[in-house]
Amino acid sequence: MKIAEEFQANAAAQVYFSDSSLRHDWRLDEVEALFALPFSDLVYRAQTVHRQNFDPNEIQVSSLLSIKTGACSEDCAYCPQSARHDVDLKRESLMPLSEVVEAARAAKAQGATRFCMGAAWRSPKDRDVERVCEMIEAVKALGLETCVTLGMLTDSQTQRLKASGLDYYNHNLDTSEAYYPKIITTRTYQDRLDTLARVRNAGINVCCGGILGMGESDRDRAELLRQLANLPKHPESVPINMLVQVEGTPLAGTAKLDPFVFVRTIAVARILMPKSRVRLSAGRTDMSDETQALCFLAGANSIFYGEKLLTTDNPSVEKDRRLFRRLGLRMSGYVGQA
Repeated sequence: MKIAEEFQANAAAQVYFSDSSLRHDWRLDEVEALFALPFSDLVYRAQTVHRQNFDPNEIQVSSLLSIKTGACSEDCAYCPQSARHDVDLKRESLMPLSEVVEAARAAKAQGATRFCMGAAWRSPKDRDVERVCEMIEAVKALGLETCVTLGMLTDSQTQRLKASGLDYYNHNLDTSEAYYPKIITTRTYQDRLDTLARVRNAGINVCCGGILGMGESDRDRAELLRQLANLPKHPESVPINMLVQVEGTPLAGTAKLDPFVFVRTIAVARILMPKSRVRLSAGRTDMSDETQALCFLAGANSIFYGEKLLTTDNPSVEKDRRLFRRLGLRMSGYVGQA
Protein backbone atom coordinates (compact mmCIF):
# COMPACT_ATOMS: atom_id res chain seq x y z
CA MET A 1 0.00 0.00 0.00
CA LYS A 2 1.36 3.46 -0.88
CA ILE A 3 2.07 5.84 2.00
CA ALA A 4 -0.73 8.22 0.98
CA GLU A 5 -3.21 5.38 0.69
CA GLU A 6 -2.18 3.99 4.09
CA PHE A 7 -2.60 7.42 5.65
CA GLN A 8 -6.06 7.72 4.12
CA ALA A 9 -7.04 4.28 5.43
CA ASN A 10 -5.86 5.11 8.94
CA ALA A 11 -7.55 8.51 8.89
CA ALA A 12 -10.84 6.96 7.85
CA ALA A 13 -10.54 4.33 10.54
CA GLN A 14 -10.02 7.03 13.18
CA VAL A 15 -13.42 8.58 12.40
CA TYR A 16 -15.10 6.26 14.88
CA PHE A 17 -12.77 7.24 17.70
CA SER A 18 -13.32 10.95 17.14
CA ASP A 19 -17.04 10.59 17.77
CA SER A 20 -18.37 8.43 20.60
CA SER A 21 -21.93 8.41 19.25
CA LEU A 22 -23.18 5.53 17.14
CA ARG A 23 -22.96 6.24 13.44
CA HIS A 24 -25.51 5.44 10.76
CA ASP A 25 -23.91 7.37 7.91
CA TRP A 26 -20.92 5.27 6.92
CA ARG A 27 -19.59 5.74 3.40
CA LEU A 28 -18.40 2.75 1.43
CA ASP A 29 -14.90 4.17 1.08
CA GLU A 30 -14.65 4.50 4.88
CA VAL A 31 -15.62 0.87 5.37
CA GLU A 32 -13.21 -0.28 2.66
CA ALA A 33 -10.47 1.72 4.36
CA LEU A 34 -11.05 -0.21 7.56
CA PHE A 35 -10.78 -3.50 5.69
CA ALA A 36 -7.51 -2.30 4.16
CA LEU A 37 -5.78 -1.62 7.48
CA PRO A 38 -2.83 -3.80 8.48
CA PHE A 39 -4.25 -6.83 10.25
CA SER A 40 -2.78 -6.01 13.67
CA ASP A 41 -4.03 -2.42 13.54
CA LEU A 42 -7.53 -3.50 12.57
CA VAL A 43 -7.80 -6.13 15.29
CA TYR A 44 -6.39 -3.71 17.87
CA ARG A 45 -9.00 -1.10 17.01
CA ALA A 46 -11.79 -3.66 17.02
CA GLN A 47 -10.66 -5.00 20.40
CA THR A 48 -10.52 -1.45 21.76
CA VAL A 49 -14.12 -0.82 20.70
CA HIS A 50 -15.12 -4.21 22.06
CA ARG A 51 -13.69 -3.46 25.50
CA GLN A 52 -15.45 -0.11 25.58
CA ASN A 53 -18.81 -1.83 25.27
CA PHE A 54 -18.54 -5.44 26.50
CA ASP A 55 -16.71 -7.72 28.88
CA PRO A 56 -14.06 -9.12 26.48
CA ASN A 57 -14.01 -12.49 28.28
CA GLU A 58 -17.75 -13.18 28.12
CA ILE A 59 -19.58 -15.04 25.35
CA GLN A 60 -23.35 -15.08 24.85
CA VAL A 61 -24.55 -18.51 23.75
CA SER A 62 -27.60 -19.18 21.59
CA SER A 63 -29.09 -22.47 20.43
CA LEU A 64 -30.80 -22.94 17.07
CA LEU A 65 -33.50 -25.48 16.19
CA SER A 66 -35.17 -26.18 12.85
CA ILE A 67 -38.87 -26.36 13.72
CA LYS A 68 -39.94 -26.87 10.08
CA THR A 69 -37.47 -28.34 7.64
CA GLY A 70 -37.25 -28.27 3.84
CA ALA A 71 -39.72 -27.69 0.99
CA CYS A 72 -39.09 -23.92 0.92
CA SER A 73 -40.16 -22.21 -2.31
CA GLU A 74 -37.23 -19.79 -2.28
CA ASP A 75 -34.17 -20.39 -4.47
CA CYS A 76 -31.40 -19.23 -2.10
CA ALA A 77 -28.27 -20.67 -3.71
CA TYR A 78 -26.66 -21.56 -0.38
CA CYS A 79 -29.63 -23.29 1.24
CA PRO A 80 -30.29 -27.05 1.23
CA GLN A 81 -33.86 -26.40 2.38
CA SER A 82 -34.90 -24.99 -0.99
CA ALA A 83 -37.32 -27.26 -2.85
CA ARG A 84 -35.51 -26.23 -6.04
CA HIS A 85 -32.24 -27.97 -5.10
CA ASP A 86 -31.49 -31.68 -5.37
CA VAL A 87 -30.12 -32.40 -1.91
CA ASP A 88 -30.35 -35.30 0.50
CA LEU A 89 -32.65 -33.69 3.06
CA LYS A 90 -35.70 -35.13 4.75
CA ARG A 91 -38.62 -32.73 4.64
CA GLU A 92 -40.43 -32.30 7.93
CA SER A 93 -43.61 -30.45 8.89
CA LEU A 94 -43.84 -28.05 11.82
CA MET A 95 -42.48 -29.70 14.94
CA PRO A 96 -44.85 -30.52 17.83
CA LEU A 97 -44.79 -28.09 20.74
CA SER A 98 -43.65 -30.73 23.23
CA GLU A 99 -40.52 -31.53 21.19
CA VAL A 100 -39.63 -27.85 20.91
CA VAL A 101 -39.93 -27.38 24.67
CA GLU A 102 -37.80 -30.46 25.29
CA ALA A 103 -35.08 -29.13 22.98
CA ALA A 104 -35.21 -25.70 24.63
CA ARG A 105 -34.92 -27.21 28.09
CA ALA A 106 -31.85 -29.18 26.99
CA ALA A 107 -30.28 -26.09 25.43
CA LYS A 108 -30.73 -24.12 28.65
CA ALA A 109 -29.15 -26.92 30.66
CA GLN A 110 -26.09 -26.73 28.40
CA GLY A 111 -25.68 -22.98 28.92
CA ALA A 112 -27.71 -21.31 26.16
CA THR A 113 -29.48 -18.11 27.14
CA ARG A 114 -31.34 -17.63 23.85
CA PHE A 115 -33.34 -20.24 21.95
CA CYS A 116 -33.75 -19.62 18.24
CA MET A 117 -36.34 -21.38 16.08
CA GLY A 118 -36.13 -21.49 12.29
CA ALA A 119 -38.83 -22.51 9.83
CA ALA A 120 -38.24 -22.97 6.11
CA TRP A 121 -40.95 -20.72 4.71
CA ARG A 122 -40.92 -17.94 2.16
CA SER A 123 -43.57 -16.35 4.36
CA PRO A 124 -45.73 -18.09 6.97
CA LYS A 125 -49.50 -18.36 6.96
CA ASP A 126 -51.36 -16.81 9.85
CA ARG A 127 -52.19 -20.24 11.28
CA ASP A 128 -48.48 -21.08 11.22
CA VAL A 129 -47.67 -17.92 13.14
CA GLU A 130 -50.21 -18.89 15.80
CA ARG A 131 -48.48 -22.22 16.36
CA VAL A 132 -45.08 -20.54 16.51
CA CYS A 133 -46.43 -18.07 19.07
CA GLU A 134 -47.35 -21.02 21.29
CA MET A 135 -43.74 -22.17 21.04
CA ILE A 136 -42.44 -18.70 21.88
CA GLU A 137 -44.60 -18.48 24.99
CA ALA A 138 -43.58 -21.97 26.16
CA VAL A 139 -39.86 -21.31 25.63
CA LYS A 140 -40.01 -17.97 27.42
CA ALA A 141 -41.67 -19.73 30.35
CA LEU A 142 -38.41 -21.66 30.74
CA GLY A 143 -36.54 -18.40 31.29
CA LEU A 144 -34.91 -18.24 27.86
CA GLU A 145 -34.79 -15.39 25.37
CA THR A 146 -36.58 -16.25 22.14
CA CYS A 147 -35.72 -15.68 18.50
CA VAL A 148 -37.45 -16.92 15.36
CA THR A 149 -36.76 -16.78 11.63
CA LEU A 150 -39.84 -17.43 9.51
CA GLY A 151 -39.26 -15.51 6.29
CA MET A 152 -41.18 -12.42 5.23
CA LEU A 153 -43.91 -11.13 7.53
CA THR A 154 -47.03 -8.99 7.28
CA ASP A 155 -47.69 -6.16 9.72
CA SER A 156 -50.34 -8.19 11.56
CA GLN A 157 -48.06 -11.22 11.86
CA THR A 158 -45.27 -9.08 13.26
CA GLN A 159 -47.62 -7.59 15.83
CA ARG A 160 -48.82 -11.07 16.79
CA LEU A 161 -45.25 -12.23 17.36
CA LYS A 162 -44.60 -9.18 19.52
CA ALA A 163 -47.72 -9.92 21.58
CA SER A 164 -46.45 -13.45 22.20
CA GLY A 165 -43.34 -12.01 23.85
CA LEU A 166 -40.84 -12.62 21.05
CA ASP A 167 -37.48 -11.06 21.87
CA TYR A 168 -35.61 -11.26 18.53
CA TYR A 169 -36.44 -11.79 14.87
CA ASN A 170 -33.74 -13.04 12.52
CA HIS A 171 -33.81 -11.94 8.90
CA ASN A 172 -30.39 -11.76 7.24
CA LEU A 173 -29.46 -9.52 4.33
CA ASP A 174 -27.01 -12.26 3.26
CA THR A 175 -24.78 -10.10 1.05
CA SER A 176 -24.60 -6.74 -0.72
CA GLU A 177 -27.51 -5.47 -2.75
CA ALA A 178 -25.38 -5.65 -5.92
CA TYR A 179 -24.42 -9.30 -5.43
CA TYR A 180 -27.79 -10.38 -4.05
CA PRO A 181 -29.42 -11.28 -7.44
CA LYS A 182 -26.67 -13.86 -8.00
CA ILE A 183 -27.71 -15.60 -4.77
CA ILE A 184 -31.51 -15.19 -4.63
CA THR A 185 -34.09 -14.33 -7.28
CA THR A 186 -37.35 -15.21 -5.52
CA ARG A 187 -37.38 -12.17 -3.27
CA THR A 188 -35.76 -8.77 -3.55
CA TYR A 189 -33.31 -6.99 -1.32
CA GLN A 190 -36.02 -4.44 -0.61
CA ASP A 191 -38.30 -7.26 0.56
CA ARG A 192 -35.74 -8.05 3.22
CA LEU A 193 -35.38 -4.43 4.26
CA ASP A 194 -39.17 -4.09 4.47
CA THR A 195 -39.41 -7.09 6.80
CA LEU A 196 -36.66 -5.65 8.99
CA ALA A 197 -38.56 -2.36 9.17
CA ARG A 198 -41.75 -4.16 10.23
CA VAL A 199 -39.89 -6.03 12.94
CA ARG A 200 -38.25 -2.87 14.24
CA ASN A 201 -41.49 -0.89 14.14
CA ALA A 202 -43.19 -3.60 16.19
CA GLY A 203 -40.61 -3.19 18.94
CA ILE A 204 -38.88 -6.55 18.38
CA ASN A 205 -35.10 -6.74 18.54
CA VAL A 206 -33.40 -7.36 15.19
CA CYS A 207 -30.97 -10.18 14.43
CA CYS A 208 -29.48 -9.54 11.00
CA GLY A 209 -26.20 -10.39 9.33
CA GLY A 210 -24.87 -12.19 6.31
CA ILE A 211 -22.96 -15.05 4.75
CA LEU A 212 -19.35 -14.95 3.59
CA GLY A 213 -17.63 -17.21 1.10
CA MET A 214 -20.36 -17.20 -1.58
CA GLY A 215 -18.03 -15.86 -4.25
CA GLU A 216 -18.66 -12.23 -3.30
CA SER A 217 -15.99 -9.54 -3.63
CA ASP A 218 -14.23 -7.50 -0.97
CA ARG A 219 -16.50 -4.61 -1.90
CA ASP A 220 -19.60 -6.77 -1.43
CA ARG A 221 -18.51 -7.62 2.12
CA ALA A 222 -17.84 -3.98 2.87
CA GLU A 223 -21.19 -2.96 1.41
CA LEU A 224 -23.04 -5.60 3.44
CA LEU A 225 -21.59 -4.23 6.68
CA ARG A 226 -22.22 -0.65 5.60
CA GLN A 227 -25.87 -1.50 4.93
CA LEU A 228 -26.24 -3.11 8.38
CA ALA A 229 -24.52 -0.23 10.17
CA ASN A 230 -26.60 2.38 8.34
CA LEU A 231 -29.96 0.89 9.33
CA PRO A 232 -31.94 3.38 11.47
CA LYS A 233 -30.89 1.32 14.50
CA HIS A 234 -28.07 -1.20 14.56
CA PRO A 235 -29.19 -4.84 14.80
CA GLU A 236 -28.90 -6.06 18.36
CA SER A 237 -27.40 -9.28 17.00
CA VAL A 238 -25.21 -9.55 13.90
CA PRO A 239 -24.64 -13.19 12.85
CA ILE A 240 -21.68 -13.62 10.51
CA ASN A 241 -21.88 -16.96 8.71
CA MET A 242 -19.27 -18.80 6.68
CA LEU A 243 -20.86 -20.62 3.77
CA VAL A 244 -21.44 -24.31 4.50
CA GLN A 245 -21.21 -25.97 1.11
CA VAL A 246 -23.89 -28.64 0.64
CA GLU A 247 -23.76 -30.99 -2.31
CA GLY A 248 -26.66 -30.30 -4.64
CA THR A 249 -26.86 -26.56 -3.94
CA PRO A 250 -25.63 -24.11 -6.61
CA LEU A 251 -22.79 -22.87 -4.39
CA ALA A 252 -21.26 -26.28 -3.79
CA GLY A 253 -17.68 -26.14 -5.04
CA THR A 254 -17.23 -22.40 -4.44
CA ALA A 255 -13.63 -21.42 -3.63
CA LYS A 256 -12.98 -21.34 0.10
CA LEU A 257 -12.68 -17.94 1.75
CA ASP A 258 -9.36 -16.92 3.31
CA PRO A 259 -9.85 -17.20 7.11
CA PHE A 260 -8.11 -13.85 7.60
CA VAL A 261 -10.76 -12.20 5.42
CA PHE A 262 -13.39 -13.68 7.72
CA VAL A 263 -11.62 -12.32 10.80
CA ARG A 264 -11.29 -8.91 9.16
CA THR A 265 -15.05 -8.90 8.53
CA ILE A 266 -15.70 -9.65 12.20
CA ALA A 267 -13.39 -6.80 13.20
CA VAL A 268 -14.99 -4.26 10.88
CA ALA A 269 -18.47 -5.32 12.04
CA ARG A 270 -17.39 -4.68 15.63
CA ILE A 271 -16.09 -1.20 14.81
CA LEU A 272 -19.17 -0.20 12.80
CA MET A 273 -21.69 -1.61 15.30
CA PRO A 274 -20.01 -1.19 18.71
CA LYS A 275 -22.93 -2.23 20.90
CA SER A 276 -24.23 -5.16 18.84
CA ARG A 277 -23.58 -8.80 19.63
CA VAL A 278 -21.46 -10.12 16.77
CA ARG A 279 -22.13 -13.83 16.46
CA LEU A 280 -20.04 -16.60 14.94
CA SER A 281 -22.72 -18.64 13.24
CA ALA A 282 -22.67 -21.28 10.49
CA GLY A 283 -19.39 -22.70 9.26
CA ARG A 284 -17.54 -23.11 12.55
CA THR A 285 -16.94 -26.81 11.91
CA ASP A 286 -14.55 -25.76 9.13
CA MET A 287 -12.76 -23.20 11.32
CA SER A 288 -9.71 -24.02 13.39
CA ASP A 289 -9.66 -23.15 17.08
CA GLU A 290 -7.07 -20.53 16.20
CA THR A 291 -9.37 -18.85 13.66
CA GLN A 292 -12.21 -18.76 16.17
CA ALA A 293 -9.88 -17.32 18.82
CA LEU A 294 -8.90 -14.54 16.40
CA CYS A 295 -12.59 -13.86 15.80
CA PHE A 296 -13.17 -13.47 19.54
CA LEU A 297 -10.15 -11.17 19.73
CA ALA A 298 -11.61 -9.15 16.83
CA GLY A 299 -14.87 -8.60 18.69
CA ALA A 300 -17.13 -11.62 18.20
CA ASN A 301 -18.92 -12.25 21.48
CA SER A 302 -21.66 -14.71 20.67
CA ILE A 303 -21.93 -18.16 19.11
CA PHE A 304 -24.52 -20.71 18.13
CA TYR A 305 -24.13 -23.68 20.45
CA GLY A 306 -25.12 -27.31 19.88
CA GLU A 307 -24.40 -30.07 17.40
CA LYS A 308 -26.80 -28.87 14.68
CA LEU A 309 -27.60 -25.51 13.04
CA LEU A 310 -30.92 -26.02 11.25
CA THR A 311 -29.68 -28.73 8.85
CA THR A 312 -25.87 -28.41 8.97
CA ASP A 313 -23.31 -29.58 11.51
CA ASN A 314 -21.92 -27.46 14.33
CA PRO A 315 -19.11 -28.15 16.83
CA SER A 316 -20.11 -30.30 19.78
CA VAL A 317 -20.95 -28.65 23.09
CA GLU A 318 -17.93 -30.27 24.73
CA LYS A 319 -15.59 -29.05 21.99
CA ASP A 320 -16.82 -25.48 22.46
CA ARG A 321 -16.45 -25.77 26.22
CA ARG A 322 -12.88 -26.96 25.84
CA LEU A 323 -12.12 -23.99 23.62
CA PHE A 324 -13.72 -21.59 26.10
CA ARG A 325 -11.60 -23.05 28.91
CA ARG A 326 -8.42 -22.73 26.86
CA LEU A 327 -9.21 -19.08 26.13
CA GLY A 328 -10.53 -18.20 29.59
CA LEU A 329 -13.96 -17.28 28.22
CA ARG A 330 -17.16 -17.38 30.29
CA MET A 331 -20.66 -18.07 29.00
CA SER A 332 -22.89 -15.15 30.00
CA GLY A 333 -25.77 -16.05 32.29
CA TYR A 334 -24.56 -19.62 32.85
CA VAL A 335 -24.04 -20.72 36.45
CA GLY A 336 -22.77 -24.23 35.70
CA GLN A 337 -19.21 -25.31 34.99
CA ALA A 338 -18.19 -24.75 31.37
